Amino acid sequence: MTHPKTARPDHQILDLIRDRWSPRAFDAARAVEREDLRRLFEAARWAPSSGNEQPWRFIVAERETDADVYGALSASLTGRNPLWAGAAPVLVLVAVQTTTEHAGRPNPHAWYDAGQAVAFLTLQATSLGLAVRQMEGFSADAARQACAVPPAFEPVVVMAIGYAGNPDSLEYEKHRAAERTPRSRRPLADFVFAGVWGGKF
Repeated sequence: MTHPKTARPDHQILDLIRDRWSPRAFDAARAVEREDLRRLFEAARWAPSSGNEQPWRFIVAERETDADVYGALSASLTGRNPLWAGAAPVLVLVAVQTTTEHAGRPNPHAWYDAGQAVAFLTLQATSLGLAVRQMEGFSADAARQACAVPPAFEPVVVMAIGYAGNPDSLEYEKHRAAERTPRSRRPLADFVFAGVWGGKF
């Protein structure tokens, strides 16, 4: 599929990566099938992790079936996130275990590993025609309470999951414009170096 947010890469990449983007506008009338959600988390399950710790956890709140938790998790959002996130049929809190499972030692790689799991999930979502927007704008304490997250785990991000909707449904023109503006990224020369920092690749 081609849309305004389809990436225009300088080198050939997977179509899934070209098509992945993070909308704010979601189709509030279109639910996500539970089996499709399971496919997202199955993809996350197979992400790599240091020592195979798999430190990620996902707490799923579906608007139609988990109204109380969905409402509490939505209330944990900050900034302008609450203005649009309520249209997404699913909110997911991502948490990480900050110590290793058996030895109980600090796991400095937990956040990195959780990021890989979310990346796998996001690409699987794209393959199903679903959209994911990750939000760092939330109260970790409120989300912890809403989802009963135990002390050994840290809330990382809240994800909105659903089908992309009409940008005109968004309250702010800035947000509406962002939905229609082509994506951009730094050129490779800015972050890929040969041999030493700054070396031309």
